[in-house]
Amino acid sequence: MTMSPGLRKAALAAHLTVSVGWIGTVVAYLALGVAATTSRDVQTVRGAWIAMELTGWYVILPLAIASLISGLVMALGTRWGLFRHYWVLFSFVLTLLAAVVLALHMPTVSTMADIARDAEGATLYDLGGDLLHPGIGLLVLLVIQVLNVYKPRGMTRYGRRKQTMQKAESVSVEMQRTG
Repeated sequence: MTMSPGLRKAALAAHLTVSVGWIGTVVAYLALGVAATTSRDVQTVRGAWIAMELTGWYVILPLAIASLISGLVMALGTRWGLFRHYWVLFSFVLTLLAAVVLALHMPTVSTMADIARDAEGATLYDLGGDLLHPGIGLLVLLVIQVLNVYKPRGMTRYGRRKQTMQKAESVSVEMQRTG
């Protein structure tokens, strides 16, 4: 099933918006993590952790889910398909993995934010920031972005089989029309 050109463009615009939004909010989250790690100001560290929790739950996670769903819609509703090209399959798997890791990591962020709300002085500074998960996450999101822009060649076995079947059907229809 393929989408009409207008629907495809609307779905693509939605997918690009949420995907790029996801990348942007991870960058903002990283900035908060750097602030929590480097600041010696109690309010900055506390505020950074609270902001990381809010940003993670109410912006990053919804954008990750929206990106996953809109990417699936784009894969299933266009000629690319989900299982026909390696780059589509890798992009989907990486997106799914990133979203799952994010969802599993967010309770830890909430725990750290709760500690930051109550901690004082040295205990608060010992929290540091959350840099590893969002750093790796950003790298994964950028790999996905590159795959989706460059669309490296390479069809899966399933994709090659479908392509052969489509060519055979096309030849059969052409022969029936001319014969």
